[in-house]
Amino acid sequence: MNAITEDQFPKITPEGVEALRRRIGVKIENTVEPWCYEATRDNIRHYAHGIGDDNPLWCDPEYARQTQYGDVIAPPSFLFATSRIISGYVGGLPGVHAMWSGADWTWHKPIPRNTEIRTEAWLKELVEHDTRFAGRAIQQTYHVNFFDAAGGLLAEADSWCFRTDRDHARERGTKYTEARAREPRVYTQEELDAYFRHYEEETIRGAEPRFWDDVKEGEALPTMVKGPMTVTGFIAYAQGWGGLYIRANKLAWRQASTHSGLGIKNRFGIPDCPERVHWEEEFALKVGAPGAYDYGPERCSWLTHQITNWMGDDALLRQAKCQVRRHNPEGDVILINGFVKRKFEEDGKSLIEIEQRAVNQDDELSALGTAIVELPRR
Repeated sequence: MNAITEDQFPKITPEGVEALRRRIGVKIENTVEPWCYEATRDNIRHYAHGIGDDNPLWCDPEYARQTQYGDVIAPPSFLFATSRIISGYVGGLPGVHAMWSGADWTWHKPIPRNTEIRTEAWLKELVEHDTRFAGRAIQQTYHVNFFDAAGGLLAEADSWCFRTDRDHARERGTKYTEARAREPRVYTQEELDAYFRHYEEETIRGAEPRFWDDVKEGEALPTMVKGPMTVTGFIAYAQGWGGLYIRANKLAWRQASTHSGLGIKNRFGIPDCPERVHWEEEFALKVGAPGAYDYGPERCSWLTHQITNWMGDDALLRQAKCQVRRHNPEGDVILINGFVKRKFEEDGKSLIEIEQRAVNQDDELSALGTAIVELPRR
């Protein structure tokens, strides 16, 4: 692919940043319609399958009827499908690229089947950074509260995107210089079999309680594998999560006509959404990425998947934080490792803190995570 030197995309400007700053603390009205209003059986299953999670507590009503919940419940990360704001639908700086880069979640209660969910959201803060990926970048953080139909607080979260200059990232960004120069990775069957063995050995704790009393600090969680990354896998996640800007026909035209920054012309001259960085390598390279890559909320959900597999049905995931550190392009394999950092008691709860680290097949850092789990006592 020949280098493209002319500027193609809008820039971050002082005026744009100042206009965005005036939105801080202002509750967002008329937010874009979420993918899921309710935690129906199908919505829950589609989300779980989108991250490769077949836990019967989410997916098998017959199994779930035998648990304390009496029916399927949603995995904690399902709430990404109920708010496009928490998932990276950012305002301001039209036409400037947005990369979802992390979230800090607190859950207050489980999410039963058929729960109706409503949200409230506002821009929390803006922080300027100097990055290897794109030089100047604006970190844009939103806060979202999640309520059930009775007004009970289900969860609350902060999530953040980095707004970046696409032309700078493509032409002068240094983060992925080596990655873009590599030949496409082709795996041997022996290499694939070694990764797939993790799938064969993946264990869901399920109905067997994991008691706080038995857990030891320093104890390792089983390594969880995700991948090898394919565009098919990215689309599978979008089917359960809903995506941000995926629209068809009249609805795509309406979106591009209303928000010009969302209608970036493809090689046919047709306006198409910026979200296609996740399935169109040509466009991903134009924004400075090493290729078509995974979704940020997807990566966060992989980390919580490792936790829920380990903790069992009778535990509650109370908090989780994920920091995305690099793109996972097609062909990458991700290995998620975790260990028990500490066990403690607080407000009458028996809690475990877990630290997580996800790397790719070349041991390059993909994501960092922490989690707080409430476990039953003997």
